[in-house]
Amino acid sequence: MRGVTVWFTGLSGAGKTTVAKAVEVALRARGVRVERLDGDVVRQSLTRDLGFSREDRDRNIERVAFVAKLLTRNGVICLASFISPYRAVRAQARREVGEFLEVFVSAPMETLLERDVKGLYRKAMAGEIPNFTGVSDPYEPPEHPDLLLRTDQETVDGCAARVIHLLEQRGYLSAGNGAAHRVVLEVNGVGSAAGHGISDGGTVVARYEPPEGQGGRSAQRPWPGPVEPHGGVLVNRELEGEAREEALRRARELVAVELDERELADLEMIGVGALSPLGGFMRRLEYETVVETMRLADGLVWSMPVTLAVSWEEAARIREGQEVALVTPGDRRTVGLMHITEVFPYDRRREAERVFGTSDEAHPGVARLYRQGEVYLGGPVWVLDRPGREAFGRYRLTPAETRRAFQERGWRAVVAFQTRNPIHRAHEYIQKCALETVDGLLLHPLVGATKADDVPAEVRLRSYETILERYYPREQVLLAVFPAAMRYAGPREAVFHAISRKNYGCTHFIVGRDHAGVASYYGTYAAQEVFDRFRPDELGIGILKFEHSFFCRRCGQMATAKTCPHGAEDHVVLSGTRVRAMLRAGELPPPEFTRPEVAQVLWQRASTG
Repeated sequence: MRGVTVWFTGLSGAGKTTVAKAVEVALRARGVRVERLDGDVVRQSLTRDLGFSREDRDRNIERVAFVAKLLTRNGVICLASFISPYRAVRAQARREVGEFLEVFVSAPMETLLERDVKGLYRKAMAGEIPNFTGVSDPYEPPEHPDLLLRTDQETVDGCAARVIHLLEQRGYLSAGNGAAHRVVLEVNGVGSAAGHGISDGGTVVARYEPPEGQGGRSAQRPWPGPVEPHGGVLVNRELEGEAREEALRRARELVAVELDERELADLEMIGVGALSPLGGFMRRLEYETVVETMRLADGLVWSMPVTLAVSWEEAARIREGQEVALVTPGDRRTVGLMHITEVFPYDRRREAERVFGTSDEAHPGVARLYRQGEVYLGGPVWVLDRPGREAFGRYRLTPAETRRAFQERGWRAVVAFQTRNPIHRAHEYIQKCALETVDGLLLHPLVGATKADDVPAEVRLRSYETILERYYPREQVLLAVFPAAMRYAGPREAVFHAISRKNYGCTHFIVGRDHAGVASYYGTYAAQEVFDRFRPDELGIGILKFEHSFFCRRCGQMATAKTCPHGAEDHVVLSGTRVRAMLRAGELPPPEFTRPEVAQVLWQRASTG
């Protein structure tokens, strides 16, 4: 039998030791030679002379890798559970051992804090523990682990089963060997469940249950629809009933933090799961990794920071560990609660350059960034009153609702389309081209805050209602609104919009040549090219890239440069600025550009102010 080292890496409290123990129990039940190396145990024996500086951490892993190599080459499956925060030293361990599988054990900071019975994270945040990984010392998440385990979303036995399956896939175990039983684990005497019971060092007791029917138990998906949400779980952070009423009573005594339009939109989207797997506003670690690498700290693709900013004066009233009320501007209506797990300053210019590709204040996203507070608040949230619940009524569908609608209609492939502009013939053309290849189309116009000169959301929605009545097969189209605010971040926002539509249950997303962009700040096809940075399995949603389309008078139809041989003089192309000028002058755009019914909607809006 071939030996192998399974290297479990992740932050303290993520569940490395607990999962490794579970795998060990399962392997011993199958008669497999297995040894487990654990960080705490090794520190008390093999490496007790070492401290926690970077040099000592590296030396610690070097010694462990040497032992793991000896076990591996003698046909043993070695389970090594170490934070091992630095990529370079993990790569060196892989080279040293040879037969090596990296398993990234991940959980969000709010979960780590909940599991932190010793209060180590809070002490580190207070400066009482120096060089603490994830707080005062960096953790470099694996970029391409052999397996990612999200222990806030998966049970202990589910994680162990996935590790066993990986070993089978890679040829280190015979497939099906011992599969007549299922490992059920109890941690500290309590049956494990998603989000609970996983912690490093817990007591693991195993019992075995026979599978139900051929091939074992079949897990029921916890979400409807044709595709899994980003990160594998559809978040729900909305309180209802007595829990909501109690939270509202508690909120009266709390410090209030006022949200702006974008933050309110983000709060709503976190609450309904449109930003899954986020359960709150980002802490420093998540913020830094997203800004620098377009990934969350666990390696999951995520392109935009989702943050809550306050001024230095406001931050002085807030301490880490306290709860605050989130309120609307003006009437200061309480819409949510937030548990503050981190308060941290940030570099506005650096964020602007990384996220928007410019520090130019003329860019609307950069201008907003420069206006906001100098300090970020990070931590989980609960939504008490969805900020935009009343606007757009029946069209304001949550991800759970669109997913159920797709399932009820039998749609297995769904393409989403978004714009912040009224629909015109070019939009209609690419939507219908995409619809030829899938079961259904989600028309999903954005209705959050936009630039002052953009067409108002209610006019955009009316243009969609109008064209759906006459030109689309209603049984293949679902119209809903997307509550996000525009960031105008071009390529990064295109990825952000795609991931959100995956959470709404879509299998495909249309990206035009200048998605979410502002003229001159991004390359012509930058919003499409950015997707080439990610493997398809990392995104989990198909990207449909369309050329700029137009009406060609000589062809007598809609076309793109790929299908039309004629020059620009034959193409009907109008900018948004030109259309607005025509409407103000009482002139309707030509039917080659937009349907006459839509032109009437736009003209009525322009003529009434």
